[in-house]
Amino acid sequence: MRRCRGDGGGGGVAASLAALLCCGCVMALAGAAAAQGPRLPSAYKTLTGDAPRVVANGGFSGVFPDSSSAAYSFALIASAPDTTLWCDVQLTKDGVGVCLRDINMQNCTNIANVYPARKRTYVVDGVRKTGWFPSDFTTTELQQVILTQAIWSRTYRYDSGNYAILSVPDLQTIVKQPSIWLNVQHDIFYKQHGLDMSSYILSIQKRVPVDYISSPELGFLRNISGRVRRRTKLVFRFLDKDLLDPSINQTYGSLWSNLTFIKSIAPGIMVPKTYIWQVTEDNYLQPSSSCVTEAHSAGLEIYASDFANDRVIPYNYSYDPLAEYLNFISDGGFSVDGVLSDHPITASEAIGCFTNLNSSKTDHGAPLVISHNGASGDYPDCTDLAYQNAINDGADVIDCPVQVTSDGVLVCMSSINLLDTTNVQRTVFSSRTSIISEIQATIGIFTFNLTWDELSSVTLTPKMSSPVSQYYLVRNPRYTNQGKFLKLSDFLAMGMDKDLSGVMIIIENAAFMAESLGIDIVDSVNSALTAAGYDNQTTKEVLIQSKDGAVLVKWKQQKTKFKLVYTLPTDIGDASTSSIEDIKKFADAVVVDRTSVFTISRDFIIRNNSLVKDLQSAGLAMYAQVFRNEFVAQPLDFFGDETVEINYYAQSFNLSGIITDFPKTVRRYKNMPNYMLPVEPGSLDQFLQTTNAQPPALPPMPTLNASSVEEPPLPPVASRNGTGGGANAPGAPASDAHMAILSTGMLFVTAFAVLLILADT
Repeated sequence: MRRCRGDGGGGGVAASLAALLCCGCVMALAGAAAAQGPRLPSAYKTLTGDAPRVVANGGFSGVFPDSSSAAYSFALIASAPDTTLWCDVQLTKDGVGVCLRDINMQNCTNIANVYPARKRTYVVDGVRKTGWFPSDFTTTELQQVILTQAIWSRTYRYDSGNYAILSVPDLQTIVKQPSIWLNVQHDIFYKQHGLDMSSYILSIQKRVPVDYISSPELGFLRNISGRVRRRTKLVFRFLDKDLLDPSINQTYGSLWSNLTFIKSIAPGIMVPKTYIWQVTEDNYLQPSSSCVTEAHSAGLEIYASDFANDRVIPYNYSYDPLAEYLNFISDGGFSVDGVLSDHPITASEAIGCFTNLNSSKTDHGAPLVISHNGASGDYPDCTDLAYQNAINDGADVIDCPVQVTSDGVLVCMSSINLLDTTNVQRTVFSSRTSIISEIQATIGIFTFNLTWDELSSVTLTPKMSSPVSQYYLVRNPRYTNQGKFLKLSDFLAMGMDKDLSGVMIIIENAAFMAESLGIDIVDSVNSALTAAGYDNQTTKEVLIQSKDGAVLVKWKQQKTKFKLVYTLPTDIGDASTSSIEDIKKFADAVVVDRTSVFTISRDFIIRNNSLVKDLQSAGLAMYAQVFRNEFVAQPLDFFGDETVEINYYAQSFNLSGIITDFPKTVRRYKNMPNYMLPVEPGSLDQFLQTTNAQPPALPPMPTLNASSVEEPPLPPVASRNGTGGGANAPGAPASDAHMAILSTGMLFVTAFAVLLILADT
């Protein structure tokens, strides 16, 4: 049964949100503002010197249906205490203002199911649109309609929450004393249908304390200017520069040259964020414009719009939405007066916590910032560029997964299979394919199939990793094939020379290297560390990481002083007492996959696992991996904000280190004062249970047992048979069928890439 408009669906929502607040499920940014203390006016370069305003676009519309009671309530809980609630005002047939994201209700409600026969076609701002429009329905009729998520890429789980369409006065029944921003997008359209938006806005002033009224139609603002309450600010909303303001028949581009005229009507303006930071065709930032300075010089406040955590932002930000906000409020050398966001939690933390933080990179305290294949979120894995930028971005520890070439040179490569990390299939080495069953069941071209000279030749280039490529998200494409691979000796020299806490050496496939390649990888790495001077110093820590317990046992038997780190399987949620006792016999610490900490169902965290508590109770140090900025890499509970995820791990567990593709994001968090409270896993799931869409209950994840930890000793090292490129490499040659699959696959990838390029042009 659907809730009627009168209660707005707010009773159950408010109770659930109150319960979440008691659980401390979101960041206490209200406490953050208080703890931080008053800022000097000069700390912000806004028009007034005050902090930029956070404006929640339809509430917390990045998760909940836009303009729903849940979205508005959650925005105030999960954001700064003075967050302003944005309502796109539409008019019903009987002249009542309602909050709806789009004038075409097909895009944000279930109206097509409720009134399938009432589809209409109208011209809106010169464009023909077909759908369902508020002006064709009375408020009584709209009581049968519920709000749905307007962005298809976002979760639809809350669409069954029966969230009613809210009238403008309903906002005050949902939250007490809110700051309200009314946006009037289509005044002319409603006039054409016999409805008067100006009269409605002026009529509700005594009932609804409106702080801001905006519109892209300057004629509408001019009509109500001087007639609104003194506390209400008018804001002219700029749209794309080539579009026309139909109320005065001028383009928005031409209106920008007459800010003095706009100031005579409205004290503020709102612009798309691309007005301030323009973007190239390949999605990189251009130098900032003078828009903010020009607006402030004209005495206008300037607000920026179009912020959301789950969009592809310019590659300069490394998929970090917090970095984008900071570029508009501090790092760009200026500050807008406010931001309009679908995810107000991130805007709030940017303004309340991260503006003008200490940027020191010399603190090597826990949790350590540990690179994952260098700064692999921005540069190809394990290249000189990836390592140097990891250091520049503030990594405490850089990592090297050790592989070996056919002539016995130890190198840093994220994969033993060159098909994963290079363009080898497009080079003269493409014929050196084989199947090594001890490594993988599919064909590969492996590091031991090439000499170091071949691996470092100009014809072989690195390839950027794309761990979320299934979502068509790519990383820093200008650097896709840039950088050079490093020998282990060069990596160790870099680690010794730079301001680092230490290095992490990752060893895999040790048994295969001993039996098939004639290489004792433990002794070889140990010799390299000795040659680089790591055994005669105390300032640089060396971490030896492996998922092979036998490797760490051998290091232990050699009475090494280096820290031994065991990599746990990725699909476990608990560990038996016997398995932990076995791990403690050969390891000082463990690496835990970040998703082993909790159980996920349909992208929602539904409960904590006991794994971390068990490991820490046994006295094992813990490193968590792999943290990534892309919003699709995180459960929905972290709101597409990697800083929220990092904060959860850092404050909920006594981590020794965080292993990340993006060291800059973790380093910035380490410099932050302790103002944020961690998200409570399962909180959004609890809220889902008030609807009809809760994820199914899942059994506990598998437990790590002693049988999985115990491994036979490493085999004796076989004699080496040669040093040639591919002639003496182990493994069966790839069959013609496998080669055909490889060639066809590469042809498909190439063709698909061409289609994407053509689609963008």
